[in-house]
Amino acid sequence: MTIWHPDDDGHADLSSHDTFTRGAPYNTFARLRSEDPVHWSDWSGGQGFWSITRHADISALNRQTDLLSSARGIRMEDQTYEEYLARRTFQETDPPEHTVMRMKLAKAFSKPVMTGFEQQIRALCDEILDDALAKGSFDATREIARQLPMRMLGRIIGTPDEDLPWLVEKGDALIANTDPDFTDHVLDRMQTDEYRMMPFNSPAGAELYDYAQRLMADKAARGDTEGVLHMILTPGPDGAVISETEFRNFFCLLVAAGNDTTRYSIAAGIQAMCHQPELLAQMQKGEVWDTAADEIIRWATPATYFRRTATRDFELHGKTIREGDKVLYWFVSANRDEEMFEDPFRVNLARSPNRHLSFGQGGPHVCLGMHLARLEVRVLFQELARRIRAIEPAGPHRFLRSNFVGGIKELPVRVEPA
Repeated sequence: MTIWHPDDDGHADLSSHDTFTRGAPYNTFARLRSEDPVHWSDWSGGQGFWSITRHADISALNRQTDLLSSARGIRMEDQTYEEYLARRTFQETDPPEHTVMRMKLAKAFSKPVMTGFEQQIRALCDEILDDALAKGSFDATREIARQLPMRMLGRIIGTPDEDLPWLVEKGDALIANTDPDFTDHVLDRMQTDEYRMMPFNSPAGAELYDYAQRLMADKAARGDTEGVLHMILTPGPDGAVISETEFRNFFCLLVAAGNDTTRYSIAAGIQAMCHQPELLAQMQKGEVWDTAADEIIRWATPATYFRRTATRDFELHGKTIREGDKVLYWFVSANRDEEMFEDPFRVNLARSPNRHLSFGQGGPHVCLGMHLARLEVRVLFQELARRIRAIEPAGPHRFLRSNFVGGIKELPVRVEPA
């Protein structure tokens, strides 16, 4: 047990967003991995669900899209089929439909293309860190972790810098729609059908789509036909084009998911540096950069779980999962599985191999932006390590109120410049 291990009794309510305001309930996940790796939970908010908590089981099931489908939603909440069709992104599709959409985007997010952004990322890190470190004490999530992915988002989708804070605010309102610090439309505290056809059941989805329409109109007027957004609008080999609803939902996903993985990985990495002082020295020696980013992302696990839906009855560890049952892959548990990771509750920047599941590896839904996330995390910590002599907590940190997105939303730190 470490200082990050929440004080839960091993029987935490995984359906409650409030449970995760203390960080992930790792005692509960450890008990489930050991005693009940296929665990049924009733849920007052809808149909109950199965929890899969072992790394080996999630890795195996994640490949079986014919058995466990993404095409009925990827979050815990229930949806009507009408709502699913209105809100879905390519994350909520199965092959071959999913494959067609990924092929449109794969080149834009490929490792060679992302590597070409390294100098831009390093220049952004210079600006961000110079501003933050000059303060001495500051909220590292807001002043560092939030800034880098937000500014890179603008480079990738071609938005003006002055629009980025608003875009990220709306992205937060979407993906952290259970936290009152990020939205007035708190999902589990309001009963309304007004936005049930919007991405994440949020009014921010409508605002982001209006913005996307204006952005594309402005680009067209300037003759600008480059970038990811134009790529997604290009007809496929069969002449098929993305629908208006699909484009809206993709844009919302890009804004929300394009920020959170990197932001909360950086925040978790900085928190780890505060509590494991040896990490800074290891970074400064420069021998861990081939492996450090993946370990920081394992440690963070920003996507706490993803849901699938059983397409037929099957058995696992003596339990019968029925057709139509919701099945949750708890990546946050798999990434602390003692059977896969030695000393999983400590950050080991040299960990290799590192078969973490933060990107949903092993199946067709592996994160499209993983190469960019790794690059941003590596470069940020390279630049941070060479600028400081020490870093320590300057107050208590606070986690998101969400069982879907795991992240430190406030991280007060104090730094000693190099």
